[in-house]
Amino acid sequence: MFFVILQKTKKYNYLKQYINQPVFSIISEAAEELKIEALVIGGYVRDIFMDRDSSDIDIVALGNGIELAEKVAEKINTDVKVFKNFGTAMIHYHGEKNWVLEFVGARKESYRIDSRKPIIENGSLDDDRNRRDFTINTMAISLNKKDFGKLIDPFNGINDIKNKLIKTPLNPEITFSDDPLRMMRAIRFATQLNFNIDETTFDAIIKNKDRIKIVSKERITDELNKIILSPKPSIGFNLLDKSGLLKIIFPQFTALKGVEIINGKGHKDNYFHTLEVLDKIALQSNNLWLRWAAILHDIAKPETKKFIENTGWTFYAHEFKGAKMVPIIFKHFKLPLNEKMKYVQKLVLLHLRPQALVEDGVTDSAIRRLLFEADNDIDDLMMLCKADITSKNLNKVKKYIKNFEHVENKLKEVEEKDKIRNWQPPISGDIIIKTFNIKPGPKVGIIKKAIREAILDGKIQNNYEQAFKFMLLKGKELGLELKESSI
Repeated sequence: MFFVILQKTKKYNYLKQYINQPVFSIISEAAEELKIEALVIGGYVRDIFMDRDSSDIDIVALGNGIELAEKVAEKINTDVKVFKNFGTAMIHYHGEKNWVLEFVGARKESYRIDSRKPIIENGSLDDDRNRRDFTINTMAISLNKKDFGKLIDPFNGINDIKNKLIKTPLNPEITFSDDPLRMMRAIRFATQLNFNIDETTFDAIIKNKDRIKIVSKERITDELNKIILSPKPSIGFNLLDKSGLLKIIFPQFTALKGVEIINGKGHKDNYFHTLEVLDKIALQSNNLWLRWAAILHDIAKPETKKFIENTGWTFYAHEFKGAKMVPIIFKHFKLPLNEKMKYVQKLVLLHLRPQALVEDGVTDSAIRRLLFEADNDIDDLMMLCKADITSKNLNKVKKYIKNFEHVENKLKEVEEKDKIRNWQPPISGDIIIKTFNIKPGPKVGIIKKAIREAILDGKIQNNYEQAFKFMLLKGKELGLELKESSI
């Protein structure tokens, strides 16, 4: 860790060699011309000490932050985006990296008990540091010519990085009551960085958990998605659960918890099973929506759970019920109700199908139907299905993996032969209309569906010639006559 390097420097004060990019010199010159002080603060400084690459730079000015941004933009001949309501400005600068520079004047904040929106006033550097969320984000580096590169670490953030600790700079109960989203951020940072949360800080999260209700769904979801996209998302979910936040923001997920036993027969804890599936997916893919599919694949099990004598626990049709719950949950979290949602819905609906194929017999017809329904998402579906194997019985695991390998081989074989993935019907509605000289209507749909089913069942091959002949036969059954030019 960078901390070891830092120990060799005098009083940990000077970091010139780590901020020697031209962008910092430009900001320093601009601040000097305006006769104000400027510092790099927050995540960029934190990431230096954690050997993490970062291109987002927060600059705090002891003066007018927007004015400093405008002066910097003038020097590098670029545009500046000003957010007057927030007193901030942003510049995109394409230099050694694609930098995102955000400028703000030093300020202090105070809160009303019924709102998480602060009353903002100009403040000192101490005021600005005091309002920040965690000690690891309060460190700053001077960009002033008199002490360029000097580290300012009033809350011993370096030590907390060394000890892998998330801790608030001031009283955590006030910190979280003032801005309840910081409770989610504490858990998000702990998950992303694999840090622990200071005991007093975590106790304050538990005490203030109900304050999360005043935070907008969009901001909660933003933090939740960052937890989901972390290297091991289960860390964050378990912290959310332990704190009591998860039950407030995502009650359908906490409903998965627990094991019920009747007549000596129990089912697995679907909460821990789901997190295991999610972690396995996280090792293989950064696709946020595939991770959401892992989260929701068994979400309907609590509603479909039933004990049947001589059979045990069943969760009949939980995949169908789960698929119907996906839009409800997406709407709740203000997630996009578009193709992303349909993708998740599709994977939830189909996640049992590959295993069912093995049990029912891996026929070409069944494989064609799976390829048709999964389409270009078949590889993601198979990844989810394999991650869904969480049995502790190694023999069972080997058996399931072998079964899935058989299905995958069959998928490749049928796809090469029949070209079903991303399937387009060989006979269009226009061809049917012109061939039989009929108007658009139900009979066109009947013929198109019959052709599709015949191809999926293997009765005809997926090509124009065989599909056209089948169309003629189906049209005859429906009492349609050929247009003269088609004879």
